[in-house]
Amino acid sequence: MSALTFTELESLRAALVRARLNGVREIRDQNGETVTYKSDREMAGALASVEAEIARLQSTTIKQVRFRTTKGE
Repeated sequence: MSALTFTELESLRAALVRARLNGVREIRDQNGETVTYKSDREMAGALASVEAEIARLQSTTIKQVRFRTTKGE
């Protein structure tokens, strides 16, 4: 299984939040597969996992680039 992109993770998070707020325990992923959660606790765990991965990706973003140049001596 390949890693999800940042955009895919955000879409998954939005789908999980939307489903939880509507009291639904089932979502359809981007591959068209249906995922059914046994409980709200299980959904909360999945959401926490997705949010942790998003936070990890955000923390690895390059925040500063430093150039070192010479006059070509």
